[in-house]
Amino acid sequence: MKQIAVIAAAMALSACASLPGGRAPQQDAFMAHLNALCGQRFAGRVVTTDAADADFARSRLVMHVRDCSADEVRIPFHVGDDKSRTWVISRNEEGGLTLKHDHRDPEGRPDGLHWYGGDTVSAGSAERQEFPVDAFSVELFTAGDAPVSTTNVWAVEVHPGQTFAYELRRANRHFRVEFDLTDPLIQVAR
Repeated sequence: MKQIAVIAAAMALSACASLPGGRAPQQDAFMAHLNALCGQRFAGRVVTTDAADADFARSRLVMHVRDCSADEVRIPFHVGDDKSRTWVISRNEEGGLTLKHDHRDPEGRPDGLHWYGGDTVSAGSAERQEFPVDAFSVELFTAGDAPVSTTNVWAVEVHPGQTFAYELRRANRHFRVEFDLTDPLIQVAR
C-alpha cells in the first residue's frame, strides 16, 4: 500500500512538470491570476528611483485588465492622460508566454517602437513571469536607434489580493511600477 502511495505521488509530481503542448502549470496559474482581475482598474506607483522615471513617478498611473481569455490578456497602462500603451500577455507556439508592448497614437495606429517584448524561457512561477527581449525586438531597437534596450528583461508579477507589478531590467536600469490590488478603482463587466 505504501508503495502505491509513493508511485501515485511521483506520478502527480511528474504531471506538474508540464502539460500537453509544453505548457507549464505555473504559467496556467499565472494566466488564471490575470484573468481573475479582468474588468478591473487599479492605481499604481513607481517604486524605483531612477531619475529617468521622474515623469512617470509624478503622473497618475492606472492599469485596466481587459479583453481576457485563457490564452491572452490585454492590459492598457495609462500614464496621466497618455493612453498609448497596452501590455499584451499571451501564450506562444512553444507553450510559454509572450509579453508584447502595443504602442498606439491617438488615432489607434502603431506609434514609434511598437510590438516589442519577449518570451519566457522558463516556467517561472504562478506569481512571476520573466520575458527576455526577443529577436524581433532586438532588430526593432537596433533599427530604432535604441540599442540600449537590446538586453531588456521584463517581468510581470501578480500576487492575488495584494499587488500587480510590471518591471524592466537591463544593465544600469531598473524600472518597477506596482498596483494595489486591494483597492480596485472600478469594477466593470467582463
